[in-house]
Amino acid sequence: MANYDIKNIDLAPEGKKRILWADKDMPVLAEIRARFEKELPFKGLKMSCCLHVTAETANLMRTVTAGGADVVLCASNPLSTQDDVAASLVKDFGVSVHAVRGEDNETYYKHLNAAIDHKPNITMDDGADLVSEILKKHPELYDHIMGSMEETTTGVIRLRAMEKDGVLKFPVIAVNDVQTKFMFDNRYGTGQSTIDGIIRASDVLLAGKNFVVAGYGWCGKGLADRARGMGAHVIVTEVDNVKALGAVMDGFRVMPMAEAAKIADVICTVTGDIHVVRGEHFEVMKNGCLVANSGHFDVELDLVALSKMAVKTEKDIRKNVDAYHMKDGRVIYVLGEGRLVNLACAEGHPASVMDMSFATQALSSEYVVKNSGRLDKKVYVLPHEVEQMIASTKLGTMGVSIDTLTEEQRSYLTSWEAGT
Repeated sequence: MANYDIKNIDLAPEGKKRILWADKDMPVLAEIRARFEKELPFKGLKMSCCLHVTAETANLMRTVTAGGADVVLCASNPLSTQDDVAASLVKDFGVSVHAVRGEDNETYYKHLNAAIDHKPNITMDDGADLVSEILKKHPELYDHIMGSMEETTTGVIRLRAMEKDGVLKFPVIAVNDVQTKFMFDNRYGTGQSTIDGIIRASDVLLAGKNFVVAGYGWCGKGLADRARGMGAHVIVTEVDNVKALGAVMDGFRVMPMAEAAKIADVICTVTGDIHVVRGEHFEVMKNGCLVANSGHFDVELDLVALSKMAVKTEKDIRKNVDAYHMKDGRVIYVLGEGRLVNLACAEGHPASVMDMSFATQALSSEYVVKNSGRLDKKVYVLPHEVEQMIASTKLGTMGVSIDTLTEEQRSYLTSWEAGT
């Protein structure tokens, strides 16, 4: 059995059920796995992955190990690990897992370092913590790593900053920036799973409530759309003029957070930035306001400021809900400790949308191996033809067919002579 540090190996039977249930909705990844078993693109290579340890991630791990990879998996967030899935990965699929739901900061970095100690040739990241730790403390691994994959908006922001500062020491594929990831995972996955997490934690009826979405990127678009679908009155806050204009054109109210916080029943951040909801916002919130975050790190909510403002804090007044009592009698409720609410309070994205994201992860890893030594030390986006292949396979599994260009149409689109 693989080396591991998990909650309880006896949870494996339930974890295996969950993994196989997700697998039935991940046909694109299954096709890739079948090919990898034959071609073994990762034979003899070590892979370290810092990802959310969920049933969907488990099927990605099954895919890369089928391709010959020797894998170590650690959690990318202390509250996103599904302990039964971690157990099954170890017991049933031979993956070395270092992850426990609710692990403290010391344990989180111990697990992260277990992945680093594996001396990987390839890394997968969800927030760039793994790459960041390697770049800060492990120069001996720089030339050993063929490349890395990054899953999140937050991680890509960090990695592009690394590239700009000249500290990135190996190529990275921005999986998050691939259309088959961000247009579906971020929009439909985050939209649905965030609503799911908020409702599971609070049992709130969203119909008729003022629901504030902070950030109108792809995640924000998905969340705003799903909240409106539940009957909420959606308000968007933004710092980007174009995105704010888009939210207005999509039919949402747009205003600064300082105004939105006064009338909000629910606030959820999805920006990838720090302190989007701050002390001045907590100061004006209504009694009973629910506050959540669906960005990768909990820094989007300034919970240090909130703790200082509160005269009393009650932990877990309901599972995954903390109550902050203010000196004027108001109570503000924070969901999932301010960590990404879709995983802290629910099960994350549905498997069918992660099918495309993790197919992109698997193929990005193969692309890095095939192009080893030919990629510069910068952030890349996967070639367009790979995206098209993923989308085509997904459509096929859904029983959907589309038109193809005629020779006349193809010629027209590549010429300039024809006019009015």
